Amino acid sequence: MSGEPQDDCLFCKIVAGHVPATIVRETDTTVAFRDINPQAPTHVLVIPKTHYKDAATLATAEPALAADVLREAKAVADEDKLESYRIVFNTGAGAGQTVFHAHAHVLGGRGMQWPPG
Repeated sequence: MSGEPQDDCLFCKIVAGHVPATIVRETDTTVAFRDINPQAPTHVLVIPKTHYKDAATLATAEPALAADVLREAKAVADEDKLESYRIVFNTGAGAGQTVFHAHAHVLGGRGMQWPPG
């Protein structure tokens, strides 16, 4: 677990304003910003401002904060007028997680196939 900002975490640096990002929404507990390598017309990351290494750790430590992330994912989809969208949490390197700060990918604006990559 953590909860404390990590000096070497890219997303903690975005929360602190030390690394620029195209922020689309911000609440007291979350930040949503455009992915720098979008995989769909809408590809926004929603992160908790508090550092947790992955979604499972976040959900265990602060379930209300995990719910905030999901609510903001819906708000992002609503703002982009998405009728259908996908929310993805990658947990662990083997699942494709590359930044170890819990985050939800909100993807939409194109057809989504199953199973995903």
